[in-house]
Amino acid sequence: MLTVAVTGATGAQGGATARALLAAGPHAGIHVRALTRDPAAPAARALLALGAELRCADFDDRVSLDAALAGADALFAVTTPFGTDTATETRQGTALVDAAAAAGVAHTVFTSAAHADRDTGVPHYDSKHLIERHLRATAAASGMAWTVIAPAAFMDNYTAGWTLEALRDGTFAWPMAADVPLTLIPADDIGAFAALTLRRREEFAGRRIDIASDELTPDAIARALAAASGRPVAHHEVPLHVVRRHSADLAAMFTYFADHGLDVDVAGLRHSYPEVGWQRFGEWAARQDWSALMSDETVPS
Repeated sequence: MLTVAVTGATGAQGGATARALLAAGPHAGIHVRALTRDPAAPAARALLALGAELRCADFDDRVSLDAALAGADALFAVTTPFGTDTATETRQGTALVDAAAAAGVAHTVFTSAAHADRDTGVPHYDSKHLIERHLRATAAASGMAWTVIAPAAFMDNYTAGWTLEALRDGTFAWPMAADVPLTLIPADDIGAFAALTLRRREEFAGRRIDIASDELTPDAIARALAAASGRPVAHHEVPLHVVRRHSADLAAMFTYFADHGLDVDVAGLRHSYPEVGWQRFGEWAARQDWSALMSDETVPS
């Protein structure tokens, strides 16, 4: 039985990875150890009901990381600067990699961001690339196998925050021109691909792979959202200076999207790994409960 420790297990990517591994069933020989700061949280209890083991762990508490990773064969590692900052993300990611190596974890799969290795100048891409570099160096010194999966833009972001608020008014407010393509992926597909890399270590060890499920322009995204929600939706290009007032990091990201794009070989991924079930944006949008999401009573997550 392969014990896989999953960080961020109550979040989007970690939760999707844990569920994908659990869905394979005991016959796949996978035991899922879900790491969370709050094992009593509803999302954690839901994973427990599906058969996961819960372990309390905090990136800023090395003792808790050592205990949570003891005896683990593999690790799914996810970090975020949102809610903290990029320096904190880098520190926490480095600590997690060090703990994995010290625990003798045989394979670490780190989820980064598409193009984070291309000197983008986007702060939360650069912090992930620093963790990638530390992972590779640590793996070379310790003998630990490593894989980096690097997702494109998240489809799931359209169901929360300022994007959802604008959709309620019939506007897809997005800081890109209507005809500039963007690659996208939902959390479920990230989890499915992460589970694949964890189950097929020899195939994916030592590889960095940008991943995406679909590619659309903002205008096409607006049309797909209108079709899925049953409401008129029109794209509106938000000026970058407006984004910059709220977040210099996000403004840098959208500037990169506009100037360089976020190309990912979607067709190649679909051909090579059909078992992931890559979702087209329209398919993903059709699965969302837009009647509830569009309600003014919905509180964005």
